[in-house]
Amino acid sequence: MLDSGCCLKSFSSLDLQFKNCFATRGRDVMLRCVALGLLTFFTMSAFAETCLTASDMGDTRTALTTTSLRYFDMIAKGDTGSLRQNSIPSLAADFASIENAVKEDQAALAGVKATARPPFLLEAQGSAPIERAEFFCGVFGSKGQTADSAAFVLNNLPPGKYGVVILDAPSAKGGFTASMILQQSGAEWKLGYLYIKSAQSGGHDSDWYAARAREFQGKGQMHDAWLYFLEARNLVSPLPLMSTQATDKLYDESEKLHPVDFPGGGKTTDLSAGTATYKLTAIFPEVVGGDLDLIVKYQAADVSNTTAIYSSNVAVMKALLAKYPELRGAFAAVVARAVEPSGRDYGTMLAMKDIK
Repeated sequence: MLDSGCCLKSFSSLDLQFKNCFATRGRDVMLRCVALGLLTFFTMSAFAETCLTASDMGDTRTALTTTSLRYFDMIAKGDTGSLRQNSIPSLAADFASIENAVKEDQAALAGVKATARPPFLLEAQGSAPIERAEFFCGVFGSKGQTADSAAFVLNNLPPGKYGVVILDAPSAKGGFTASMILQQSGAEWKLGYLYIKSAQSGGHDSDWYAARAREFQGKGQMHDAWLYFLEARNLVSPLPLMSTQATDKLYDESEKLHPVDFPGGGKTTDLSAGTATYKLTAIFPEVVGGDLDLIVKYQAADVSNTTAIYSSNVAVMKALLAKYPELRGAFAAVVARAVEPSGRDYGTMLAMKDIK
């Protein structure tokens, strides 16, 4: 059974998430920050969430940077034991995803010296978790974000102070980023969230995927264009809780291409395959084994009969390519995943040449 998950490592009980404004990519969702004028920005800041940029946080900037670089050194050495000891209790109690991620990326990051970008300091006030904590950092203009601004949305966030630090880690296998959210605990900053990602997908960066998307658009292949823009947006942001000017620009360029006949935003679409009709819940690109593949998810009552579900998966692939033949030239394979109401799923992957 294929694993549809990505390398998202979260706060466990804090339940950090993106605002789902335009696309679900497995568990990865990108935040589209609505253009905010300065008046709106300052109005939002008057509530229980505040954000300081590096230039405004004094000695805290040094503490966040030093701590994150120390934790990165643990990652580069594969020292998950020390990393766990320096994590918040809820993460330390459920640390398997962090251990797996560190092991997966250690070969690329071993011996690498990271550099920290200017951090952000988020403060959630009050006496109870905030259902939807929104942080707008830096100066916003009349058209939205500026070069040094950022926006974060975190769900069910307990009161406290949180440092966001993004580390650039150039390696022989290409550029990586290690993004951390650190929670203040007394005089210490504990690890609460870790997201490691490569700056490339299938050997290409965000600019490459955006350029290919524009080429597809020029050819009238709007579904391919939309999917490649999704990949470009995924790569341009180092942290899937963060919106920047770069992510917003790609959103503005691509939103007009959003296919109305693709599922999204909680809306399903019907796909006919012979006498059966399948309700598709998601279509998105994902790199599998170095190739850019197309993932399609659909509803199933029960996936326990894997022989029958395999046949359904193949039928969905064939019907999808029959309806959208342009997809054949844009992806190496299709992964069809039947998902039952419990969330359990069963996936099948076939190379394009084998789907006839």
